[in-house]
Amino acid sequence: MNQNVAPKLLAAQDWKAVGIGSKHESATLHVLGQATYTDDIPELHGTLHAALGLSSKAHARITAMDLAPVLAASGVVAVYTASDITGTNDCGPIIHDDPILSTGEVLYVGQPIFIVVADSHDNARRAARLARIDYEELPAIFTPQQAKAAQQYVLPPMQLQRGDFKAAFDSAPNVVRGQLFVGGQEQFYLEGQIAYATPKEDQAMLVQCSTQHPSEMQHVVAHALGIHAHKVQVECRRMGGGFGGKESQSALWAASAAIAASRLRRPVKLRADRDDDMLVTGKRHCFYYEYEVGFDAEGRILAARVDMTLRAGFSADLSGPVATRAVCHFDNAYYLSDVDIRAACGKTNTQSNTAFRGFGGPQGAIAIEYVIDEIARQLGRDALDIRRLNFYGKTERNVTPYGQEIVDNVIDALTAELEQSSEYRARRSAIEAYNRTSPVLKKGLALTPLKFGIAFNVTHLNQAGALVHVYVDGSVLVNHGGTEMGQGINTKVMQVVAHELGLDLEHVRITATDTSKVANTSATAASTGADLNGKAAQDAARQIRERLTAFAIKLYGDEDGLPVQFFDNAVLVNGHRLAFAELVQKAYLARVQLWSDGFYATPGLHWDAKTMSGHPFSYYAYGAAVSEVVVDTLTGEWKLLRADALYDAGNSLNPAIDKGQVEGAFIQGMGWLTTEQLWWNAAGKLMTHAPSTYKIPGISDCPQDFRVELFQNRNVEDSIHRSKAVGEPPLLLPFSVFFAIRDAISSVGGHRVQPPLNAPATSEEILRAISAVQMAA
Repeated sequence: MNQNVAPKLLAAQDWKAVGIGSKHESATLHVLGQATYTDDIPELHGTLHAALGLSSKAHARITAMDLAPVLAASGVVAVYTASDITGTNDCGPIIHDDPILSTGEVLYVGQPIFIVVADSHDNARRAARLARIDYEELPAIFTPQQAKAAQQYVLPPMQLQRGDFKAAFDSAPNVVRGQLFVGGQEQFYLEGQIAYATPKEDQAMLVQCSTQHPSEMQHVVAHALGIHAHKVQVECRRMGGGFGGKESQSALWAASAAIAASRLRRPVKLRADRDDDMLVTGKRHCFYYEYEVGFDAEGRILAARVDMTLRAGFSADLSGPVATRAVCHFDNAYYLSDVDIRAACGKTNTQSNTAFRGFGGPQGAIAIEYVIDEIARQLGRDALDIRRLNFYGKTERNVTPYGQEIVDNVIDALTAELEQSSEYRARRSAIEAYNRTSPVLKKGLALTPLKFGIAFNVTHLNQAGALVHVYVDGSVLVNHGGTEMGQGINTKVMQVVAHELGLDLEHVRITATDTSKVANTSATAASTGADLNGKAAQDAARQIRERLTAFAIKLYGDEDGLPVQFFDNAVLVNGHRLAFAELVQKAYLARVQLWSDGFYATPGLHWDAKTMSGHPFSYYAYGAAVSEVVVDTLTGEWKLLRADALYDAGNSLNPAIDKGQVEGAFIQGMGWLTTEQLWWNAAGKLMTHAPSTYKIPGISDCPQDFRVELFQNRNVEDSIHRSKAVGEPPLLLPFSVFFAIRDAISSVGGHRVQPPLNAPATSEEILRAISAVQMAA
């Protein structure tokens, strides 16, 4: 073996493309304004624009409808109703109860009734408002409490039981009981819903849309047009945000554009105005809870019952899986021996709520955190001590209520690290001293943990495919079934492929997600995007590397006994170092296959929906956060002074992207729990349907002192490079903000009264809770 190879061996051992903070693959394009979103695609000659005609009633029968004024409006080409749909008039993802266009009965304010197509976006929108529609109004239900009272559900209620709750509760020396309401949340992506449909030859259809689930859009469009799936191609290069609302609900927009394009044989674009988008589409489910929990003198939970009612909206959509995940996350980081966990999807005459970052997990977990907060206050203890007392154990007290054994528990060590790094105990003492001398401004502090299961809770969705092409110049093109919504999945998949082939990222490129390239894909959701698609792309790249390895050995032999190594854009084989591109060129001439498909299915998953038991998650992600707030008790205004977050990303594929995801999730979750209030008027119309009436966090709401770190860990499961998901779990971290606000309010009554604080904790809600504490104290 040549002596000059030794330094290269060291380089090969040290070289890597994963685990480093590579910039987002589209970062430069984003900054320069050159990244192409659906609305940026150059419009073909003859492109028309569509808008939807919407219901003005929450629940009514349409008794008469005159669309002549719409058709006569400036620039209008056509108007279509449900009778013009040649295929199936449905876009429900699971249960077929969600019509594309109303068939005579409207079920919420904003439900689409007709499609108007015109020569411009503005003309279509103006014309849609000219319809003359007569209604016979019917009784309507708007809140989950009303749905519960009327026993109106979109699906049968579900229940998970373990042990004997009644016996354990009856014998418990201490109890807490109460109700809680946690509101929903608007998706509010930068890019709203949009689809651009282009007819192709032989009745085929190309749909370019902003969607997290191209394969489902393919199915819905094919069914709506009455054609086979192979005639529908759906493409999505990137989204300007997609937190779940583009998983199933992009179907309405894709189908409507395709229906119009098919009828007219011309390209049709349907871009939702922000007001229409917010009025029509689903949000995070709001939850109403009734709970009762028994505990011992130390604060250990002995029995817990919770009854959760979701505001599902008018149709099922994904409410069933959302409720299931809420049930499976009620435990959060705590062992609960005897439980009775119930969830029901209340049918209301409002938008059909849908997936939203966390998918019911945050709504399930916040209930037990609220309970623990109350236990601590009742016992006069620090809530952190009660949390730690109830944590899952390493080898005992480590089985969830649904029967999955926890084998990767790091919550105690992670919490201890954060407690120390955040100076929690010293700050707690300092805040107590501050509050004693500050009659108006009150500070609060809270540390909350998280445990979040990773996998789709429908087992068959945990699969992915990918294609990897190596060209003769050594460059690589990758396509996979995941969708890029700003979260960095493409960057991570590029890193995985680059690492497998020993290349830098400049040699690897990702193309748009396309149903004609990778078929039958799952949604990019459930925090599984990088896990599934990274593994699939790794599988494809590995096959190519193995072919090149066999070819290199054939050329140069393997007398040195060392494996063929791919690193730093080169290949080392039997003492010979040659450029990757050189080996590829030689392999091409020798007719070696230089492309491959890859596939991955997460092993070991199973779930019995009837018994609500099984092994639904591949692994758990953990984290914790400490938040310190100050509240003005005269106005209800508050400020987040400092936030410390520690998150378990396993062996992070890209620490820079993962930290960004934690920061973004924290602020988004803080908005959900504090400022983002959805409000419907007495007629059932959503009044918070624009940036002027709906308050998402701004830069001024971010803490000046914001400390985010990744916990040093390694996934015990064989995930992609032993990393962990980072999409949804960090959204639970800002629970600490909500409970810090509650802690500050509690100080008004000397921590002797339970503040009745609901979410979002707006200034008005904070004042209401302060008033209740003052009266009770």
